[in-house]
Amino acid sequence: MKIAYYPGCTLKNRARDLDRYARETAALLGYELEEIPEWQCCGGAYTSARDEIATKLASVRALAAGRDMGGTVLTVCSACHNVLKQTNHEFAVNPDFDLKVNNYLKGEPEYHGEGRVVHYLELLRDEIGFDALKARVTKPLKGKRIAAYYGCLLLRPSTVLAFDDPENPSVMEELIRALGGEPVLYPMRNECCGGYLTLEDWDAARKRSTAVAASAAEMGADFMITACPLCLYNLTKNSDQKIPVRYFTEVMAEAMGLIPEREEADA
Repeated sequence: MKIAYYPGCTLKNRARDLDRYARETAALLGYELEEIPEWQCCGGAYTSARDEIATKLASVRALAAGRDMGGTVLTVCSACHNVLKQTNHEFAVNPDFDLKVNNYLKGEPEYHGEGRVVHYLELLRDEIGFDALKARVTKPLKGKRIAAYYGCLLLRPSTVLAFDDPENPSVMEELIRALGGEPVLYPMRNECCGGYLTLEDWDAARKRSTAVAASAAEMGADFMITACPLCLYNLTKNSDQKIPVRYFTEVMAEAMGLIPEREEADA
């Protein structure tokens, strides 16, 4: 089954493993991630000014393309998911936004919020099912204590994203169990790592990232998983607490037997 796929900029350079293993694991589960043609950067952050339209047009064009390719846009990056989902929601609650966007899009296909934005984790939970994923596991992560890190962007604003319980999320813990690992619950799994603050206040972001990573380490995690390239950067490059951090798609690929095969092929 084909599904329209918006990878985003970072997955084309720094976060290639997040993208590569999303495609490969999805293929084993019966989905082909069909990349939206000529997509542009979503902006990386959703601008909260209600009269700021131009910066959201790239997301609108991606949403329109997804609508025309079947109705759903699949995302993997937490930031891209957040921006596209909030942009799409704006059509439902702000008629002025709808009007202004389509005035900008004169000469292009109109868009009025008809599309749907789904994160790969949601696809696994709600459409594929974790039992079906478990059936595809050939090398379970037995004995691995894994700490899921949600951060901010997957969960908030919760009324718009409707991704999971913002205070007590569970989708990544369910994923870990399906892969044969042991999920580690820790206090700061849905707290901010410092995010874009690292660009202007390295020390403040370092304190946040260190606190998150230390929280996972103190509960006995062997490593952490995330869906956010910026979170992975902060937790690995800007944290005093050293603990391995991996993309959730990479861990899926390992449990599904894809990474060892690739390593043997590359040897």
